[in-house]
Amino acid sequence: MSKIKGIYAASMSVFNNDLSLNIEKTVIHAEQIIDKGCHGVAIFGSTGQAQLISISEKISLLNQLSKSRHKDKYLIGTGLNSLNETINLMSVASSLNFNNFLIMPPAYYQYGDKEAIEFYSKVVKALPDSKIILYNFEKLCGYKFSIECVEELVKKFPKQIVGVKDSSYNLYEHLKIDNFSVLPGSEAKLLKGLELGCAGIITATCNVTAGLSRKVYDDFIEKKEQTKNEILCDVRYAFEKFNLISALHSFMSDSDKIYQNVLPPVSLLAEKDKQQLIKELNKLNFTLGSLKAA
Repeated sequence: MSKIKGIYAASMSVFNNDLSLNIEKTVIHAEQIIDKGCHGVAIFGSTGQAQLISISEKISLLNQLSKSRHKDKYLIGTGLNSLNETINLMSVASSLNFNNFLIMPPAYYQYGDKEAIEFYSKVVKALPDSKIILYNFEKLCGYKFSIECVEELVKKFPKQIVGVKDSSYNLYEHLKIDNFSVLPGSEAKLLKGLELGCAGIITATCNVTAGLSRKVYDDFIEKKEQTKNEILCDVRYAFEKFNLISALHSFMSDSDKIYQNVLPPVSLLAEKDKQQLIKELNKLNFTLGSLKAA
């Protein structure tokens, strides 16, 4: 498998008014982000409210996603608190020929590097043909990968542990492993990360910044002058003043009201916060354009 690199969005999930997962529109949303410039998307990440979606709905989406015109461009998020459920969901995805996974370690209980290595070791041994991107996000799961832990996992499983999404930002400046993808979780880290040898990004706000992010990435690869990085970072900063999931759904709902539907305890922004976000984006002349769930 070639190294995972480029611009990836942590894709949003689309829900019906009864809060069931809208399979068709979630797939269409992911496809449109790729059409806008992303090299691929991560399905069932934090932005997709993955921990709140039922296993049965995830399996239904995977079946539909396997028919997508961009099937080879998806990372499947399968990190669950239950080891067996993680393995079972990966097995379903693998049966549909998905083999690239984004896996956050279990949340709630406290543990360290030794236990994290044991968790991923069991996953790899159960599915040795899988390619795994580690998900480093202490804020959500309570555990933060150390450089030493990542290095040990890659040493043990060089064919399976192929990258890390770094949303804790303690790895991307210092972790150096050959043929290994380090992908920060923010557009504000894209250019600096590329300069340091990172492979790209996986971010929530690439749901709306796909074109801008791709321009910054392509200009870096092609050694062109950077003309869009400043506005890209400013857009990211505008969104991250708020809960990113709430901000994205609130923003998107102006183009399609179905994005107003989120799973509790996630909520939309208060109206005054939404208006503040829109005001800041308007100052940047940033609009959503035609990206809709359709």
